Amino acid sequence: MKKIEAIIKPFKLDEVKTALSGIGVTGMTITEVKGFGRQRGHKEVYRGTEYHVDLVPKIHIGIVVDSAQAPRVIELIRLTANTGKIGDGKIFVTPLEEAVRIRTGETGRDAI
Repeated sequence: MKKIEAIIKPFKLDEVKTALSGIGVTGMTITEVKGFGRQRGHKEVYRGTEYHVDLVPKIHIGIVVDSAQAPRVIELIRLTANTGKIGDGKIFVTPLEEAVRIRTGETGRDAI
């Protein structure tokens, strides 16, 4: 199993969710987060005054999939979340040792 975490732009969420559902991803965790990467935030103007926004709003998606499905999920997120502009985000992939469904006690692939 693999745990895939993606940080994407908020307006790309619906498109990514739809694409993942289309390939059989049945569950994910979505969190609204703020952060920065190389872009180091951005400048905005409010009532004529320019100010620096350090933390940019992003969406964090957490998905657990079978190892065989991981490359397809990663590529789909990469293609769907891509705008070609700075701040498109990142995808992180880690091996997952175990998963347990609390309600039934199922483990491993059966739990996801």
